[in-house]
Amino acid sequence: MKQLLTLQINNETYEFWASIHKTLLEVLREDLRLTGTKHGCELGECGACTVLINGEPILSCLILPVEVQGKEIMTIEGLAQPDKQGSDCKAHPLQTAFAKEGASQCGYCSPGMLMTAKALLDKNSNPDRKEIREALSGNLCRCTGYAKIVEAVEQAAEQVRELTATL
Repeated sequence: MKQLLTLQINNETYEFWASIHKTLLEVLREDLRLTGTKHGCELGECGACTVLINGEPILSCLILPVEVQGKEIMTIEGLAQPDKQGSDCKAHPLQTAFAKEGASQCGYCSPGMLMTAKALLDKNSNPDRKEIREALSGNLCRCTGYAKIVEAVEQAAEQVRELTATL
């Protein structure tokens, strides 16, 4: 059985038919081809599928799309923002910091880490290491040992504060 869904994803409206049993993760990847959000454990334990819903980090493997109709959904594809001319996308400070600090090895956890870190920095642009570790505690990484990830979030926080100060 299918249902008609209307979702707001990365500032775009998507209207489509989807099977009622599919999770938001499955709809994003399979129906909408937004494959940046990763399949991990599908049990809500790894954080690889984290997206932002109304600015809050949510595990997309544990929620049905019908539950988020009328809400703003941001996936990793929406993290970079168009430049002032609207022709190219400008990387988010988190993306730049992750690349610069080597905070990603295999990259599988990176979309979930980035989205969770964005939610943190949107609420607190000056988190300490403990707050960063706590915010990211639901995101598992098998490669980096987390030190570089925490350092990248610290660096991005500094960039976010500098950008905010210039506005």
